[in-house]
Amino acid sequence: MALGQGSFADLAIRMATGFVIACVGLAAVWAGGWWFTSLVLVIVGTLVWELMRMLGGGPRRALILGAMAGAAILATKLLPLGFALPMVLAVPIAGTAMLERNRTLFVVMTAMILLAGFGLILHRDSFGLTWMLWLVLLVAATDILGYFAGRILGGPKFWPKVSPKKTWSGTVAGWAGAAVIGWIFMAKTGSGVELIGISVALSMASQMGDIAESAVKR
Repeated sequence: MALGQGSFADLAIRMATGFVIACVGLAAVWAGGWWFTSLVLVIVGTLVWELMRMLGGGPRRALILGAMAGAAILATKLLPLGFALPMVLAVPIAGTAMLERNRTLFVVMTAMILLAGFGLILHRDSFGLTWMLWLVLLVAATDILGYFAGRILGGPKFWPKVSPKKTWSGTVAGWAGAAVIGWIFMAKTGSGVELIGISVALSMASQMGDIAESAVKR
């Protein structure tokens, strides 16, 4: 085992931050409607703002792109998709004009952020509270089990150059946690066994998002 002094040095901060985020997020998920949409809007705008800063866009340009991203998500809620789509595509296009380098990376990452934001709102509106909780819980299980398994079990690193702390043990533990969440919801909702596979696939997508963020930072 790789457990040793300092293995959980950041645990208190992670728990405090996670508790606050969980309270706000679950409250918005429970309320749905504009409460949830507003939270997604803020998250998407913040992520694009942060991405622009990391890629050298400068504070003013980052603020503009973040506001545009939030407005684009709002447009998908207020307007027919055919009219909202140009506003969504305007965000990565504007970013390419404002950046001197890393344009391709910005376009890809921004498209993923906007698509995820739109997908979350559509998922909550279309499938309701139960399936939104399923999505939240499987992502949480992926992160929590991945963290503890990685710290306790250790072992080979998943991708040392990009994410030095991520291990294969934590990665696989995250998949297992998502599978358990899928099994629970399968039993409670009467869904097919495919839900377990879908849960694991979404767990993998969540981990890929974390790795992509780590890659951008480096």
